[in-house]
Amino acid sequence: MMDKELFSNEPDISKVKITDPFWQNRMEVVRTKVLPYEWEALNDRIEGATTSHAVANFKIAADLTKNGLVGKTGKGTTRTEGAEAVDTGEGGFKGFVFQDSDIAKWLEAIAYTLTWHKDAEIEKTADEVIDLVCAAQQEDGYLDTFYIINGIDKKWTNLKDNHELYCFGHMLEAAVAYYEATGKDKLLNAMKKYADYIDRVFGPESDKKHGYPGHEEAELALVKLYRVTKEKKYLNLAKYFIDARGTEPNYFAEECKERGVKVPSKEDLAYHQAHKPVREQDVAIGHAVRAVYLYTAMADVAKITEDEELFAACERLWKDITTRQMYITGSIGSSHVGEAFTFDYDLPNDAVYGETCAAIGLAFFAKRMLGIRPKREYADVLEKVLYNGILSGISLDGTRFFYVNPLEVVPYKDKMDARFRHVKTERQKWFGCACCPPNIARIMADLGSYLSSVNGAAFYTHLPVGSETESEIAGTNVKVIVTGNYPWDGDIEVKIDPEKETAFTYGIRIPSWCDRFEAEFNGEKLNSDLKDGYLTISRTFKKGDVLKLTLSMEAKVIEADSKVRADYGKVAVMRGPVVYCLEEADNGKDLHLLSIDTDTVFGVRKESELGGIDALYADGYREITRDDDRLYRPAGAREYEHPELKFVPYYAWNNRGEGEMRVWVQRR
Repeated sequence: MMDKELFSNEPDISKVKITDPFWQNRMEVVRTKVLPYEWEALNDRIEGATTSHAVANFKIAADLTKNGLVGKTGKGTTRTEGAEAVDTGEGGFKGFVFQDSDIAKWLEAIAYTLTWHKDAEIEKTADEVIDLVCAAQQEDGYLDTFYIINGIDKKWTNLKDNHELYCFGHMLEAAVAYYEATGKDKLLNAMKKYADYIDRVFGPESDKKHGYPGHEEAELALVKLYRVTKEKKYLNLAKYFIDARGTEPNYFAEECKERGVKVPSKEDLAYHQAHKPVREQDVAIGHAVRAVYLYTAMADVAKITEDEELFAACERLWKDITTRQMYITGSIGSSHVGEAFTFDYDLPNDAVYGETCAAIGLAFFAKRMLGIRPKREYADVLEKVLYNGILSGISLDGTRFFYVNPLEVVPYKDKMDARFRHVKTERQKWFGCACCPPNIARIMADLGSYLSSVNGAAFYTHLPVGSETESEIAGTNVKVIVTGNYPWDGDIEVKIDPEKETAFTYGIRIPSWCDRFEAEFNGEKLNSDLKDGYLTISRTFKKGDVLKLTLSMEAKVIEADSKVRADYGKVAVMRGPVVYCLEEADNGKDLHLLSIDTDTVFGVRKESELGGIDALYADGYREITRDDDRLYRPAGAREYEHPELKFVPYYAWNNRGEGEMRVWVQRR
């Protein structure tokens, strides 16, 4: 049951200061390196990088709007079936139909950084970009450069494939974030105008289109607009898009009939999560990013409207993902065909897709589920994906990116075998489909909103990241200060500092990977009773109250469920929330010949390389290969060398050049 008293709200990130050495460094890299680099990429000024044309598209669209030539360039066609790059020639649209969204996510990331670091220069650049975006907007509010340039008469004719509502959603998220960060409402007003236009076009009424987004995103963005404006029509539109999805007659099928193209099969509709109504869905299916964006919006709407049925669907889908379709790193989407979920326990390590955006979407979903109820399972997944599946998508210097995040790499195999061509053995400068780089920037810049949540009489720390957070709890301003050296150290101190003595509840998650912990409050030991995985203290707090917590942090050898065929007979290594891997740089080639015992004891060494890490060392085995020409031979005893193996955090792999890597190691 959804208990309204448990509903939590994220803190105002302008009142969250990240002091954590681990994340503070990465957030500064985003602010000082990633955002400037991405601006250069969006302007096609990175030598050797795939071109973007995103800024150029807006310049062309703005010029056409100014001169009354919208959709009259005569450049190419608006017809696309599926995600295809478009090039309509000199002076025309270039890139994927969703290229506008890269600008939007970059703007959103800037907005978040401005909440914790004022920067007049980058704010000026953002203002100029906003001026450009608004200059392209049509009189009725419509804003999509693909159609503005190529044929405005074709708008809303291919919702299934052409991402208009997806681009709208991302620009709307940027508008809300920028308004909250700066108080400037130019982009917000423009996107409200667009939202009002969409509300006039779509809905259950007989005179409106009964469609919904092909790629979900508008739904969760409309909820954000509702929260900032308090105008219920935006919430109702989000709910309509959710409830209309997958109903009969199927809108995507009808749309295809109208265009005279092949009607999608049930499997094709499942790619868009449109094979049946969302309230009836219990298996995560189709394009992984689309799916978790949808589930995020479903959780948002379920919370606000107290919709038990919708929340039950969220819980079913959450369980399906996290117990049957999620990698140990928190990555999701195992197949490169459709960037999609496949079936239970299908988690190949070398052919994995594991799109960075899908991991980010899972973090969104986890955050929304935590907003409904503070439960350890939600925060555990959030932590897993933040420290592993998301961080792996960006180099330590912030200038290279992974779209696909493999758990096993052999460079020559991935280059020579077409089945693995989607796997890159080195991070890339940019992508033609560049959804992941600005997505990483915006979630890392917004980290402060993921650490904790608060309701009227309780504060919960979900991630023990070093930080200072000010919130109103039970009518009193309270500062919660977390210090420590997480994730390398399990010693955590929480100072709870209310302006005046106030009764409320403080809770902090004890991670499921932690076998034992000790806690004391103001020097007195606390019992170990947990509620939904949280250690809670309910009392009258006063200035200077201190909770000290020690989490066990031994490195562990982990095995997968035996139904995961790809991992059978193998083990992985974790310490705290961090997944580790073997790299060729430390252990030589042919990592498949290495193995460890399940009771291996690991040594921990603090090292300055890779941005400062705790590396793990252990005695292992390397099979000695037999030097003869036989491809097959009678089975017999094998001989082994006994090298010391070095494991490094998975997120840090491929920062020392190209080489083999693997997370899952042969077990002895």
